[in-house]
Amino acid sequence: MPVLVLLIVILLAIYVFYKTKYIRSKRYVERKWLSAKSRIALGLIVFLFGINQLFLFHSIITYLISAIFIIFGGLSAFTGLKMYKHYLPFAIKEAEAESLENNQ
Repeated sequence: MPVLVLLIVILLAIYVFYKTKYIRSKRYVERKWLSAKSRIALGLIVFLFGINQLFLFHSIITYLISAIFIIFGGLSAFTGLKMYKHYLPFAIKEAEAESLENNQ
């Protein structure tokens, strides 16, 4: 499915974007927040890769491996979403505190 391949490539670019922002960031909580965003993208990549394999090959081994990819990708994306929601308010406070320090 070309649509799934396109989504995987887009998510790969998003993953690399957030990982480079993670490396360049100096703030602790912002790094956790960016790590959560990149985890969501990577989880969706693995999830969509598992779904894509279901369309390409039709064997029992493919179904088993695809199921593992779909489960682990979905769990990783879900965990990343929970981390994102948890760290978002702290990242906002951290950014506001740094902006206040820079203004003084």
